[in-house]
Amino acid sequence: MRLLFKQRFFSWLDSYDIYNENGDTVYEVKGELSWGHCLRIFDAAGRELGMVKERVLTFLPKFEVYEGDRLIGSVCKELSFFTPRYDIDFNGWHIEGSWLEWDYTITDAAGNDVAVISKELFHMTDTYVLDIVNAKDALHVLMFTLAIDAEKCSRQ
Repeated sequence: MRLLFKQRFFSWLDSYDIYNENGDTVYEVKGELSWGHCLRIFDAAGRELGMVKERVLTFLPKFEVYEGDRLIGSVCKELSFFTPRYDIDFNGWHIEGSWLEWDYTITDAAGNDVAVISKELFHMTDTYVLDIVNAKDALHVLMFTLAIDAEKCSRQ
């Protein structure tokens, strides 16, 4: 399954549209005013599916991921020097990025690819392509991609 993750150009708060391979909107992400990033994910019909919320006052950036009202995991940036790494407290997943922070791979506990995330260049806003191995993981991969993008925005 392939998703295109595109940040909106004119928006006061973080907001994104996520499209499938046919160009149909699958998810919509809306940021809300809070201390730290708070991103709510909606399906195409406008139903809220989950939330990514930054925990503040932590040594390294950390985000909690909610499906509905239930906390399902978190993502925390690991201390690394050349390539960005993130520890995910969810299904044994792990994220590792390229040194330019344009490409990321999410792997499961056995080392198998869950998703490959690639940043597209030459766009006015952040645009990522998410190649997801199993369609049932699409929402979770999207949530962790949002957390990584929010962490990068906080640094810049």
